[in-house]
Amino acid sequence: MTVIPRIESFAEDLTAIRRDLHAHPEIGFEEKRTAGIVAEALRSFGMEVHEGIGGTGVVGVLKGTGGAGRTIGLRADMDALPMEEFTNLPYRSTIPGRFHGCGHDGHTTMLLGAARYLAEAKDFAGTVVFIFQPAEEGLGGARAMLADKLFERFPCDEIYGLHNTPELGLGEIAVFPGKAMAGASFFDIRIKARGSHGAMPHNSKDPVVIATTLAQSLQSIVSRNVTPMKPAVLSITQIHAGSAYNVIPEEALLAGTIRYFHDEVGELVRERIRTICAGLATSFECEIEIDIRDIFSVLENHPAETEALREAAAEIVGPENVIGDPRPTMGSEDFADMLHAVPGSYCWVGHGGTVPLHNPSFVLDDAILPIGASLLARIVEKRTAA
Repeated sequence: MTVIPRIESFAEDLTAIRRDLHAHPEIGFEEKRTAGIVAEALRSFGMEVHEGIGGTGVVGVLKGTGGAGRTIGLRADMDALPMEEFTNLPYRSTIPGRFHGCGHDGHTTMLLGAARYLAEAKDFAGTVVFIFQPAEEGLGGARAMLADKLFERFPCDEIYGLHNTPELGLGEIAVFPGKAMAGASFFDIRIKARGSHGAMPHNSKDPVVIATTLAQSLQSIVSRNVTPMKPAVLSITQIHAGSAYNVIPEEALLAGTIRYFHDEVGELVRERIRTICAGLATSFECEIEIDIRDIFSVLENHPAETEALREAAAEIVGPENVIGDPRPTMGSEDFADMLHAVPGSYCWVGHGGTVPLHNPSFVLDDAILPIGASLLARIVEKRTAA
């Protein structure tokens, strides 16, 4: 492994930043403290800084000393999750119901580390745009920045991002071209029926029975309507109904997510949900309201930029630690929307561990910080060589 020596020399500073962010997590579009820390750091590096992009996003602009050249975008997400932390770390979350359970505190820190190094050296031709994005966790932060004319205001020739993963060992990096992460929709379904006494169900149109019937019916969509050659997932993650043992309620609520790698599959699943709900509404003589929202696009890495990122990774962790075989995941990431606007690539940086992302006991290994920062810095050096 060949982490950039200068970045390794301030690794303790990176750890301190990351742990401070971890102790003060903020969810999507509420990242005011985090954004303030980022903006202050970028200014201390001597950069041009723009705040409030897409809500709470921050952009730093750094020009190299080598003259004109490519403009490279580097992106990190800043938001935490609305969940409790169960780690009992000395720097655990100080805010109830808020937890950096996906490691975005690490991503922010890595990008700050790359920014510090590149600002000190400036030994490149062209410009680097450091993009600190809010609200990645399903709230549309990337789309908000794009709607705020991110790439019109800060044009980029290519863009790169990364994510930590405990599914790879420390120092392993996975990067491959093509479809890498699934598109996603979220749905909410409200069943409006008729309540009654629990002992007199014949007087009701029972929304609990309708909800369980609907849940079973929706599970047939992927297995019976989607070709097995195009993967898809439909998961019902919430069912809510009732408040008493002896009352059949008036309403029931279902919610969940759809994942897919092909847009036509996503549309097929959404249409089948609407059709099944309409049929059950007729069968059970009730009203069913449906809200299906497109949240994430399919993330697709561009070939040339992916090869460049692979080469940069090999220089940092060694070619034997770079995984290039396709490993698409049904997880989603709104960096996909930036890749629809600008060519680029997205990779995963391993840090070992036994607890998955989005688990209340997830722990990010701080040893990953100089690795990720070095990777982001190296891709700039390679793509803007004077």
